[in-house]
Amino acid sequence: MNKDIVELQEDVSKSPLYSEDLAPVPSSQRTWSKWHLAAIWVGMAVCIPTYLLASYMIKSGLNWYEALIIIGVANLIITIPMVLNGHAGVKYGIPFPVIGRAAFGTKGVHLASVTRGIIACGWFGVQTWIGGLAIYAIFNAVTGSTGELELSVGKFVSFGIFWLINMYFIWKGTESIKWLETYSAPILVIMGIALIYWSYAKADGFSVVLDQSVQLEKTAATITEKEDKFYLNLNVLKNKEGQLKVSEYNIVSDESTTWQTFTANPILVNSTENVQVQFRNNNTVSSVVNANVITTDGNSESKLWSYLLWLTAMVGFWATMSISIADITRYAATQKDQVAGQFIGLPATMMLYSFVGIFVTCAAIINFKDILIADDAPWDPVSLIAKFENPVVVIVAQVFMIIATLSTNIAANVIAPSNAFSNLWPKKISFKKGGTITGIVGILIMPWWLLNEISGFLIFVSGLLGPVLGILIADYYVVRKKRLELAELYKEDGMYSYQKTGFNKAAMIALFIGVFAALIGYWVPALSFLYSLSWFTGFIISFALYCFLMKKPN
Repeated sequence: MNKDIVELQEDVSKSPLYSEDLAPVPSSQRTWSKWHLAAIWVGMAVCIPTYLLASYMIKSGLNWYEALIIIGVANLIITIPMVLNGHAGVKYGIPFPVIGRAAFGTKGVHLASVTRGIIACGWFGVQTWIGGLAIYAIFNAVTGSTGELELSVGKFVSFGIFWLINMYFIWKGTESIKWLETYSAPILVIMGIALIYWSYAKADGFSVVLDQSVQLEKTAATITEKEDKFYLNLNVLKNKEGQLKVSEYNIVSDESTTWQTFTANPILVNSTENVQVQFRNNNTVSSVVNANVITTDGNSESKLWSYLLWLTAMVGFWATMSISIADITRYAATQKDQVAGQFIGLPATMMLYSFVGIFVTCAAIINFKDILIADDAPWDPVSLIAKFENPVVVIVAQVFMIIATLSTNIAANVIAPSNAFSNLWPKKISFKKGGTITGIVGILIMPWWLLNEISGFLIFVSGLLGPVLGILIADYYVVRKKRLELAELYKEDGMYSYQKTGFNKAAMIALFIGVFAALIGYWVPALSFLYSLSWFTGFIISFALYCFLMKKPN
């Protein structure tokens, strides 16, 4: 028997906390190698949010390599607790809700696991709607129809089709998920390489493309103050020959203003409020942009703080998966497989696809003549695809989008909530039923209305899950020294019931104080740095407090 794996020696199958789906995976059924784990991370990491990550940083003033370094460092950081938390999954073959019973109690774990599950349900709905839009785009390309911007029957039918595709893999079980991730991973890697090659070929060189990133760092219109006067500054794109792509501008908010010859010189304006500008050349008109007031303060301290803020945001990107990673590592054959698979799959893929987003967008601003300003750059792949007129290109690109969205959705947004809901009532809710509940909740959140709003909310909540991970790692490594009583995890009145209450008071206190510390800066300006670094704040405080409370004599 593999010394890395502890098998269940006692029959606890009659316990209300036991089910076949939550039972330890025996060593004979550990079929996932390091390459399967790497593939599942490729499948999860290749998605629209990953593609967009660097764009937010570049728009805030960072250059492309600073953005890429932060993404790389953040994903190396989050992979460490991911690997640490995945250890118990390999050793005992159990999912996160069962492991969490040791730290939180047999009932207390529901607070952490269901919160994790509901967040995943939200993302499931959003990703399923995005996948449905890709199917809708394929239908329009095949039939030659013009897609509607508003909600339509076609969009809901496409959403339903993609929802059923997701449900198919849920109902077929975890082996079908492994199959999906294994075969989609190389396709997604090839897609990324193809996008880079297209950009390279169109722009005649890597350096030519990356030089354009400087243009993306500046918005089209800004206002600065000098000697109590306000000046409008215009920034437009240039082609690869260095020629301006704009010939005229118009201050839309000033009713008396007409189109003027473009100038790079500051323009005196009377007010800083609601200054809107538009640009054009002989053939194309840009979108209307708002001119924002900027300060010239660029000290190193503010730059360092910006790095820390973005690092926290990037670490929080996979905050939910770091909690429930044992749901996947329980199928790994050895600890070496789960460590190697995660380090091979996560940081490298995140950096690659963030680079794809940077490189392709930089190429687009010089290859497409109708992109006049940085604000109109097609950062998201949907906007990029829309610029191609060839229906074959559109169809192939949307098929890739469907594969990427499906592989992300199944691995990141289905496994965890399925286990979380199953853990609520193990004898009645199986993994498949838990997955069906996930799918239904994904519909009930109505992602077609809440797409933008819910994304911000889910990222906010995900960032507050640092305390849960801190408690899990503290319990497993510091308190229990990687030793769990496997059979006791399935007993209602066992050692993890904490005097038959089902709640570990130490975990509850550490959790609430950790979340409070991460949130307090939202309301108290003097402590805003705690909120800005919420994931690290919650993780560190809950980790330390849990260790202290568990070692303190009762």
